[in-house]
Amino acid sequence: MAHVQRFDHVGITVADLDSATAFFVALGLEVEGAGSVEGEFVETVCGIPCAHCQIAMLRPPDGGTRLELATFRTPDHVPGSPTAMANELGLRNVSFQVGDLQAAVDAVAADGYGLIGGIGEYDHSVRMAYARGPEGIIVSLFEQIG
Repeated sequence: MAHVQRFDHVGITVADLDSATAFFVALGLEVEGAGSVEGEFVETVCGIPCAHCQIAMLRPPDGGTRLELATFRTPDHVPGSPTAMANELGLRNVSFQVGDLQAAVDAVAADGYGLIGGIGEYDHSVRMAYARGPEGIIVSLFEQIG
């Protein structure tokens, strides 16, 4: 019996919710909603007493899988590694298909975010690059070619 019915969202905890939200909106995601979550529900689900977090739910233009950004007001967030590489355990990257890879790379660079490596091409079908987004988030941008 299959338990999963659909892929709903990926959640990322950040220290600066406004900055992270602005980064992903500039890439083309749309804010679906924002709010505050606290109380018994979030404490039970997260297993963190006195948890209170602000969230922003973002969706791609095609209405696909959403991205949830959250920042904890209480307790204080615990910093992760802002220079994590793709081979470190944990969330590897968040990936988005773009229409023009070079334009997307130029846009994130204009906002001060650089590439981790370079632009690679696989089997004359895909061009891809990893950008280091806000708070060290690895953002994979790819373009279908050929």
